[in-house]
Amino acid sequence: MQELQPARNGYTSEFYFSDAFQQSLALWNHRRLAPEFPTDNWAETLTEDARMQAVEGEFLEHLRAAIQPDVADIPINPDAFVSWFEGLIETGPGQNDPLFPWLADHATREELRWFFEQEAAGEAGFDDLVALTQVKLPDRAKIELARNYWDEMGCGNPKGMHGPMLTVVSEALDVEPSIPTTVPESLALANTMTGLATSRRYAWHSVGALGVIELTAPGRSALVAKGLRRIGLSNRERRYFDLHAVLDVKHSETWNREALRPLVEEDSRRAVAIAEGALMRLLCGKRCFERYRSHLWADQPARAEAA
Repeated sequence: MQELQPARNGYTSEFYFSDAFQQSLALWNHRRLAPEFPTDNWAETLTEDARMQAVEGEFLEHLRAAIQPDVADIPINPDAFVSWFEGLIETGPGQNDPLFPWLADHATREELRWFFEQEAAGEAGFDDLVALTQVKLPDRAKIELARNYWDEMGCGNPKGMHGPMLTVVSEALDVEPSIPTTVPESLALANTMTGLATSRRYAWHSVGALGVIELTAPGRSALVAKGLRRIGLSNRERRYFDLHAVLDVKHSETWNREALRPLVEEDSRRAVAIAEGALMRLLCGKRCFERYRSHLWADQPARAEAA
């Protein structure tokens, strides 16, 4: 795999969403976030991390540039901003994509398996992203993110942790997600979320990106759960999607009220950063859905048209 270098002269979306670029970022994120022990080559590792952080920064700024036309008139009044943010459930990139009704009503087991494999490999770990984002946030927003994190952790009950629920789905569908077999659009989504959460210059962006997941995920989760039920998965096996179809509605309401509104009320400059983060996340999701459809519907124009 080619070694990536910072692209200060600017590259195209084709480069940034290539297999080589996104796999390199994904492998680096996997390595740098894994718990480790001290090594003799720690200085070399820091040098490599600095180089990759510059590469990551170029990618995130490329995404920021792509959504600038959509943030030109973002309202900075707290109530107006929250209203705009909540409207993303209908107006945001990738919303109401025809892929999900098709998954619910038409996809075969193998097609749902492939879809889930891509989604699972691109899963950055919502609990970890929330934990990374909440560092040094104002108290009210910090408490809301703490509540969200505690829910993700099953409120202290291992059987209620959301991460292991995802593993149950993987086992039911006999899926072993891996970076090399995942489309770059899915890796890009995970790499974007990880980049926003691990860099404090994008802290407000990460709040927006996480919040828009809570806002938009329930409808898609319900349709995926319907498809999994149709192919025979049990209540336990599809619990992850059934739960998020309901729980994230409440999470979104409290996130918008207890995090977004007070953050913007305290400093109106945060509105644009939060909006950018939300739109960057939605843009990555839109690209994923389009890629999934191109794969799943490539040889089935009649079924796709019926959907």
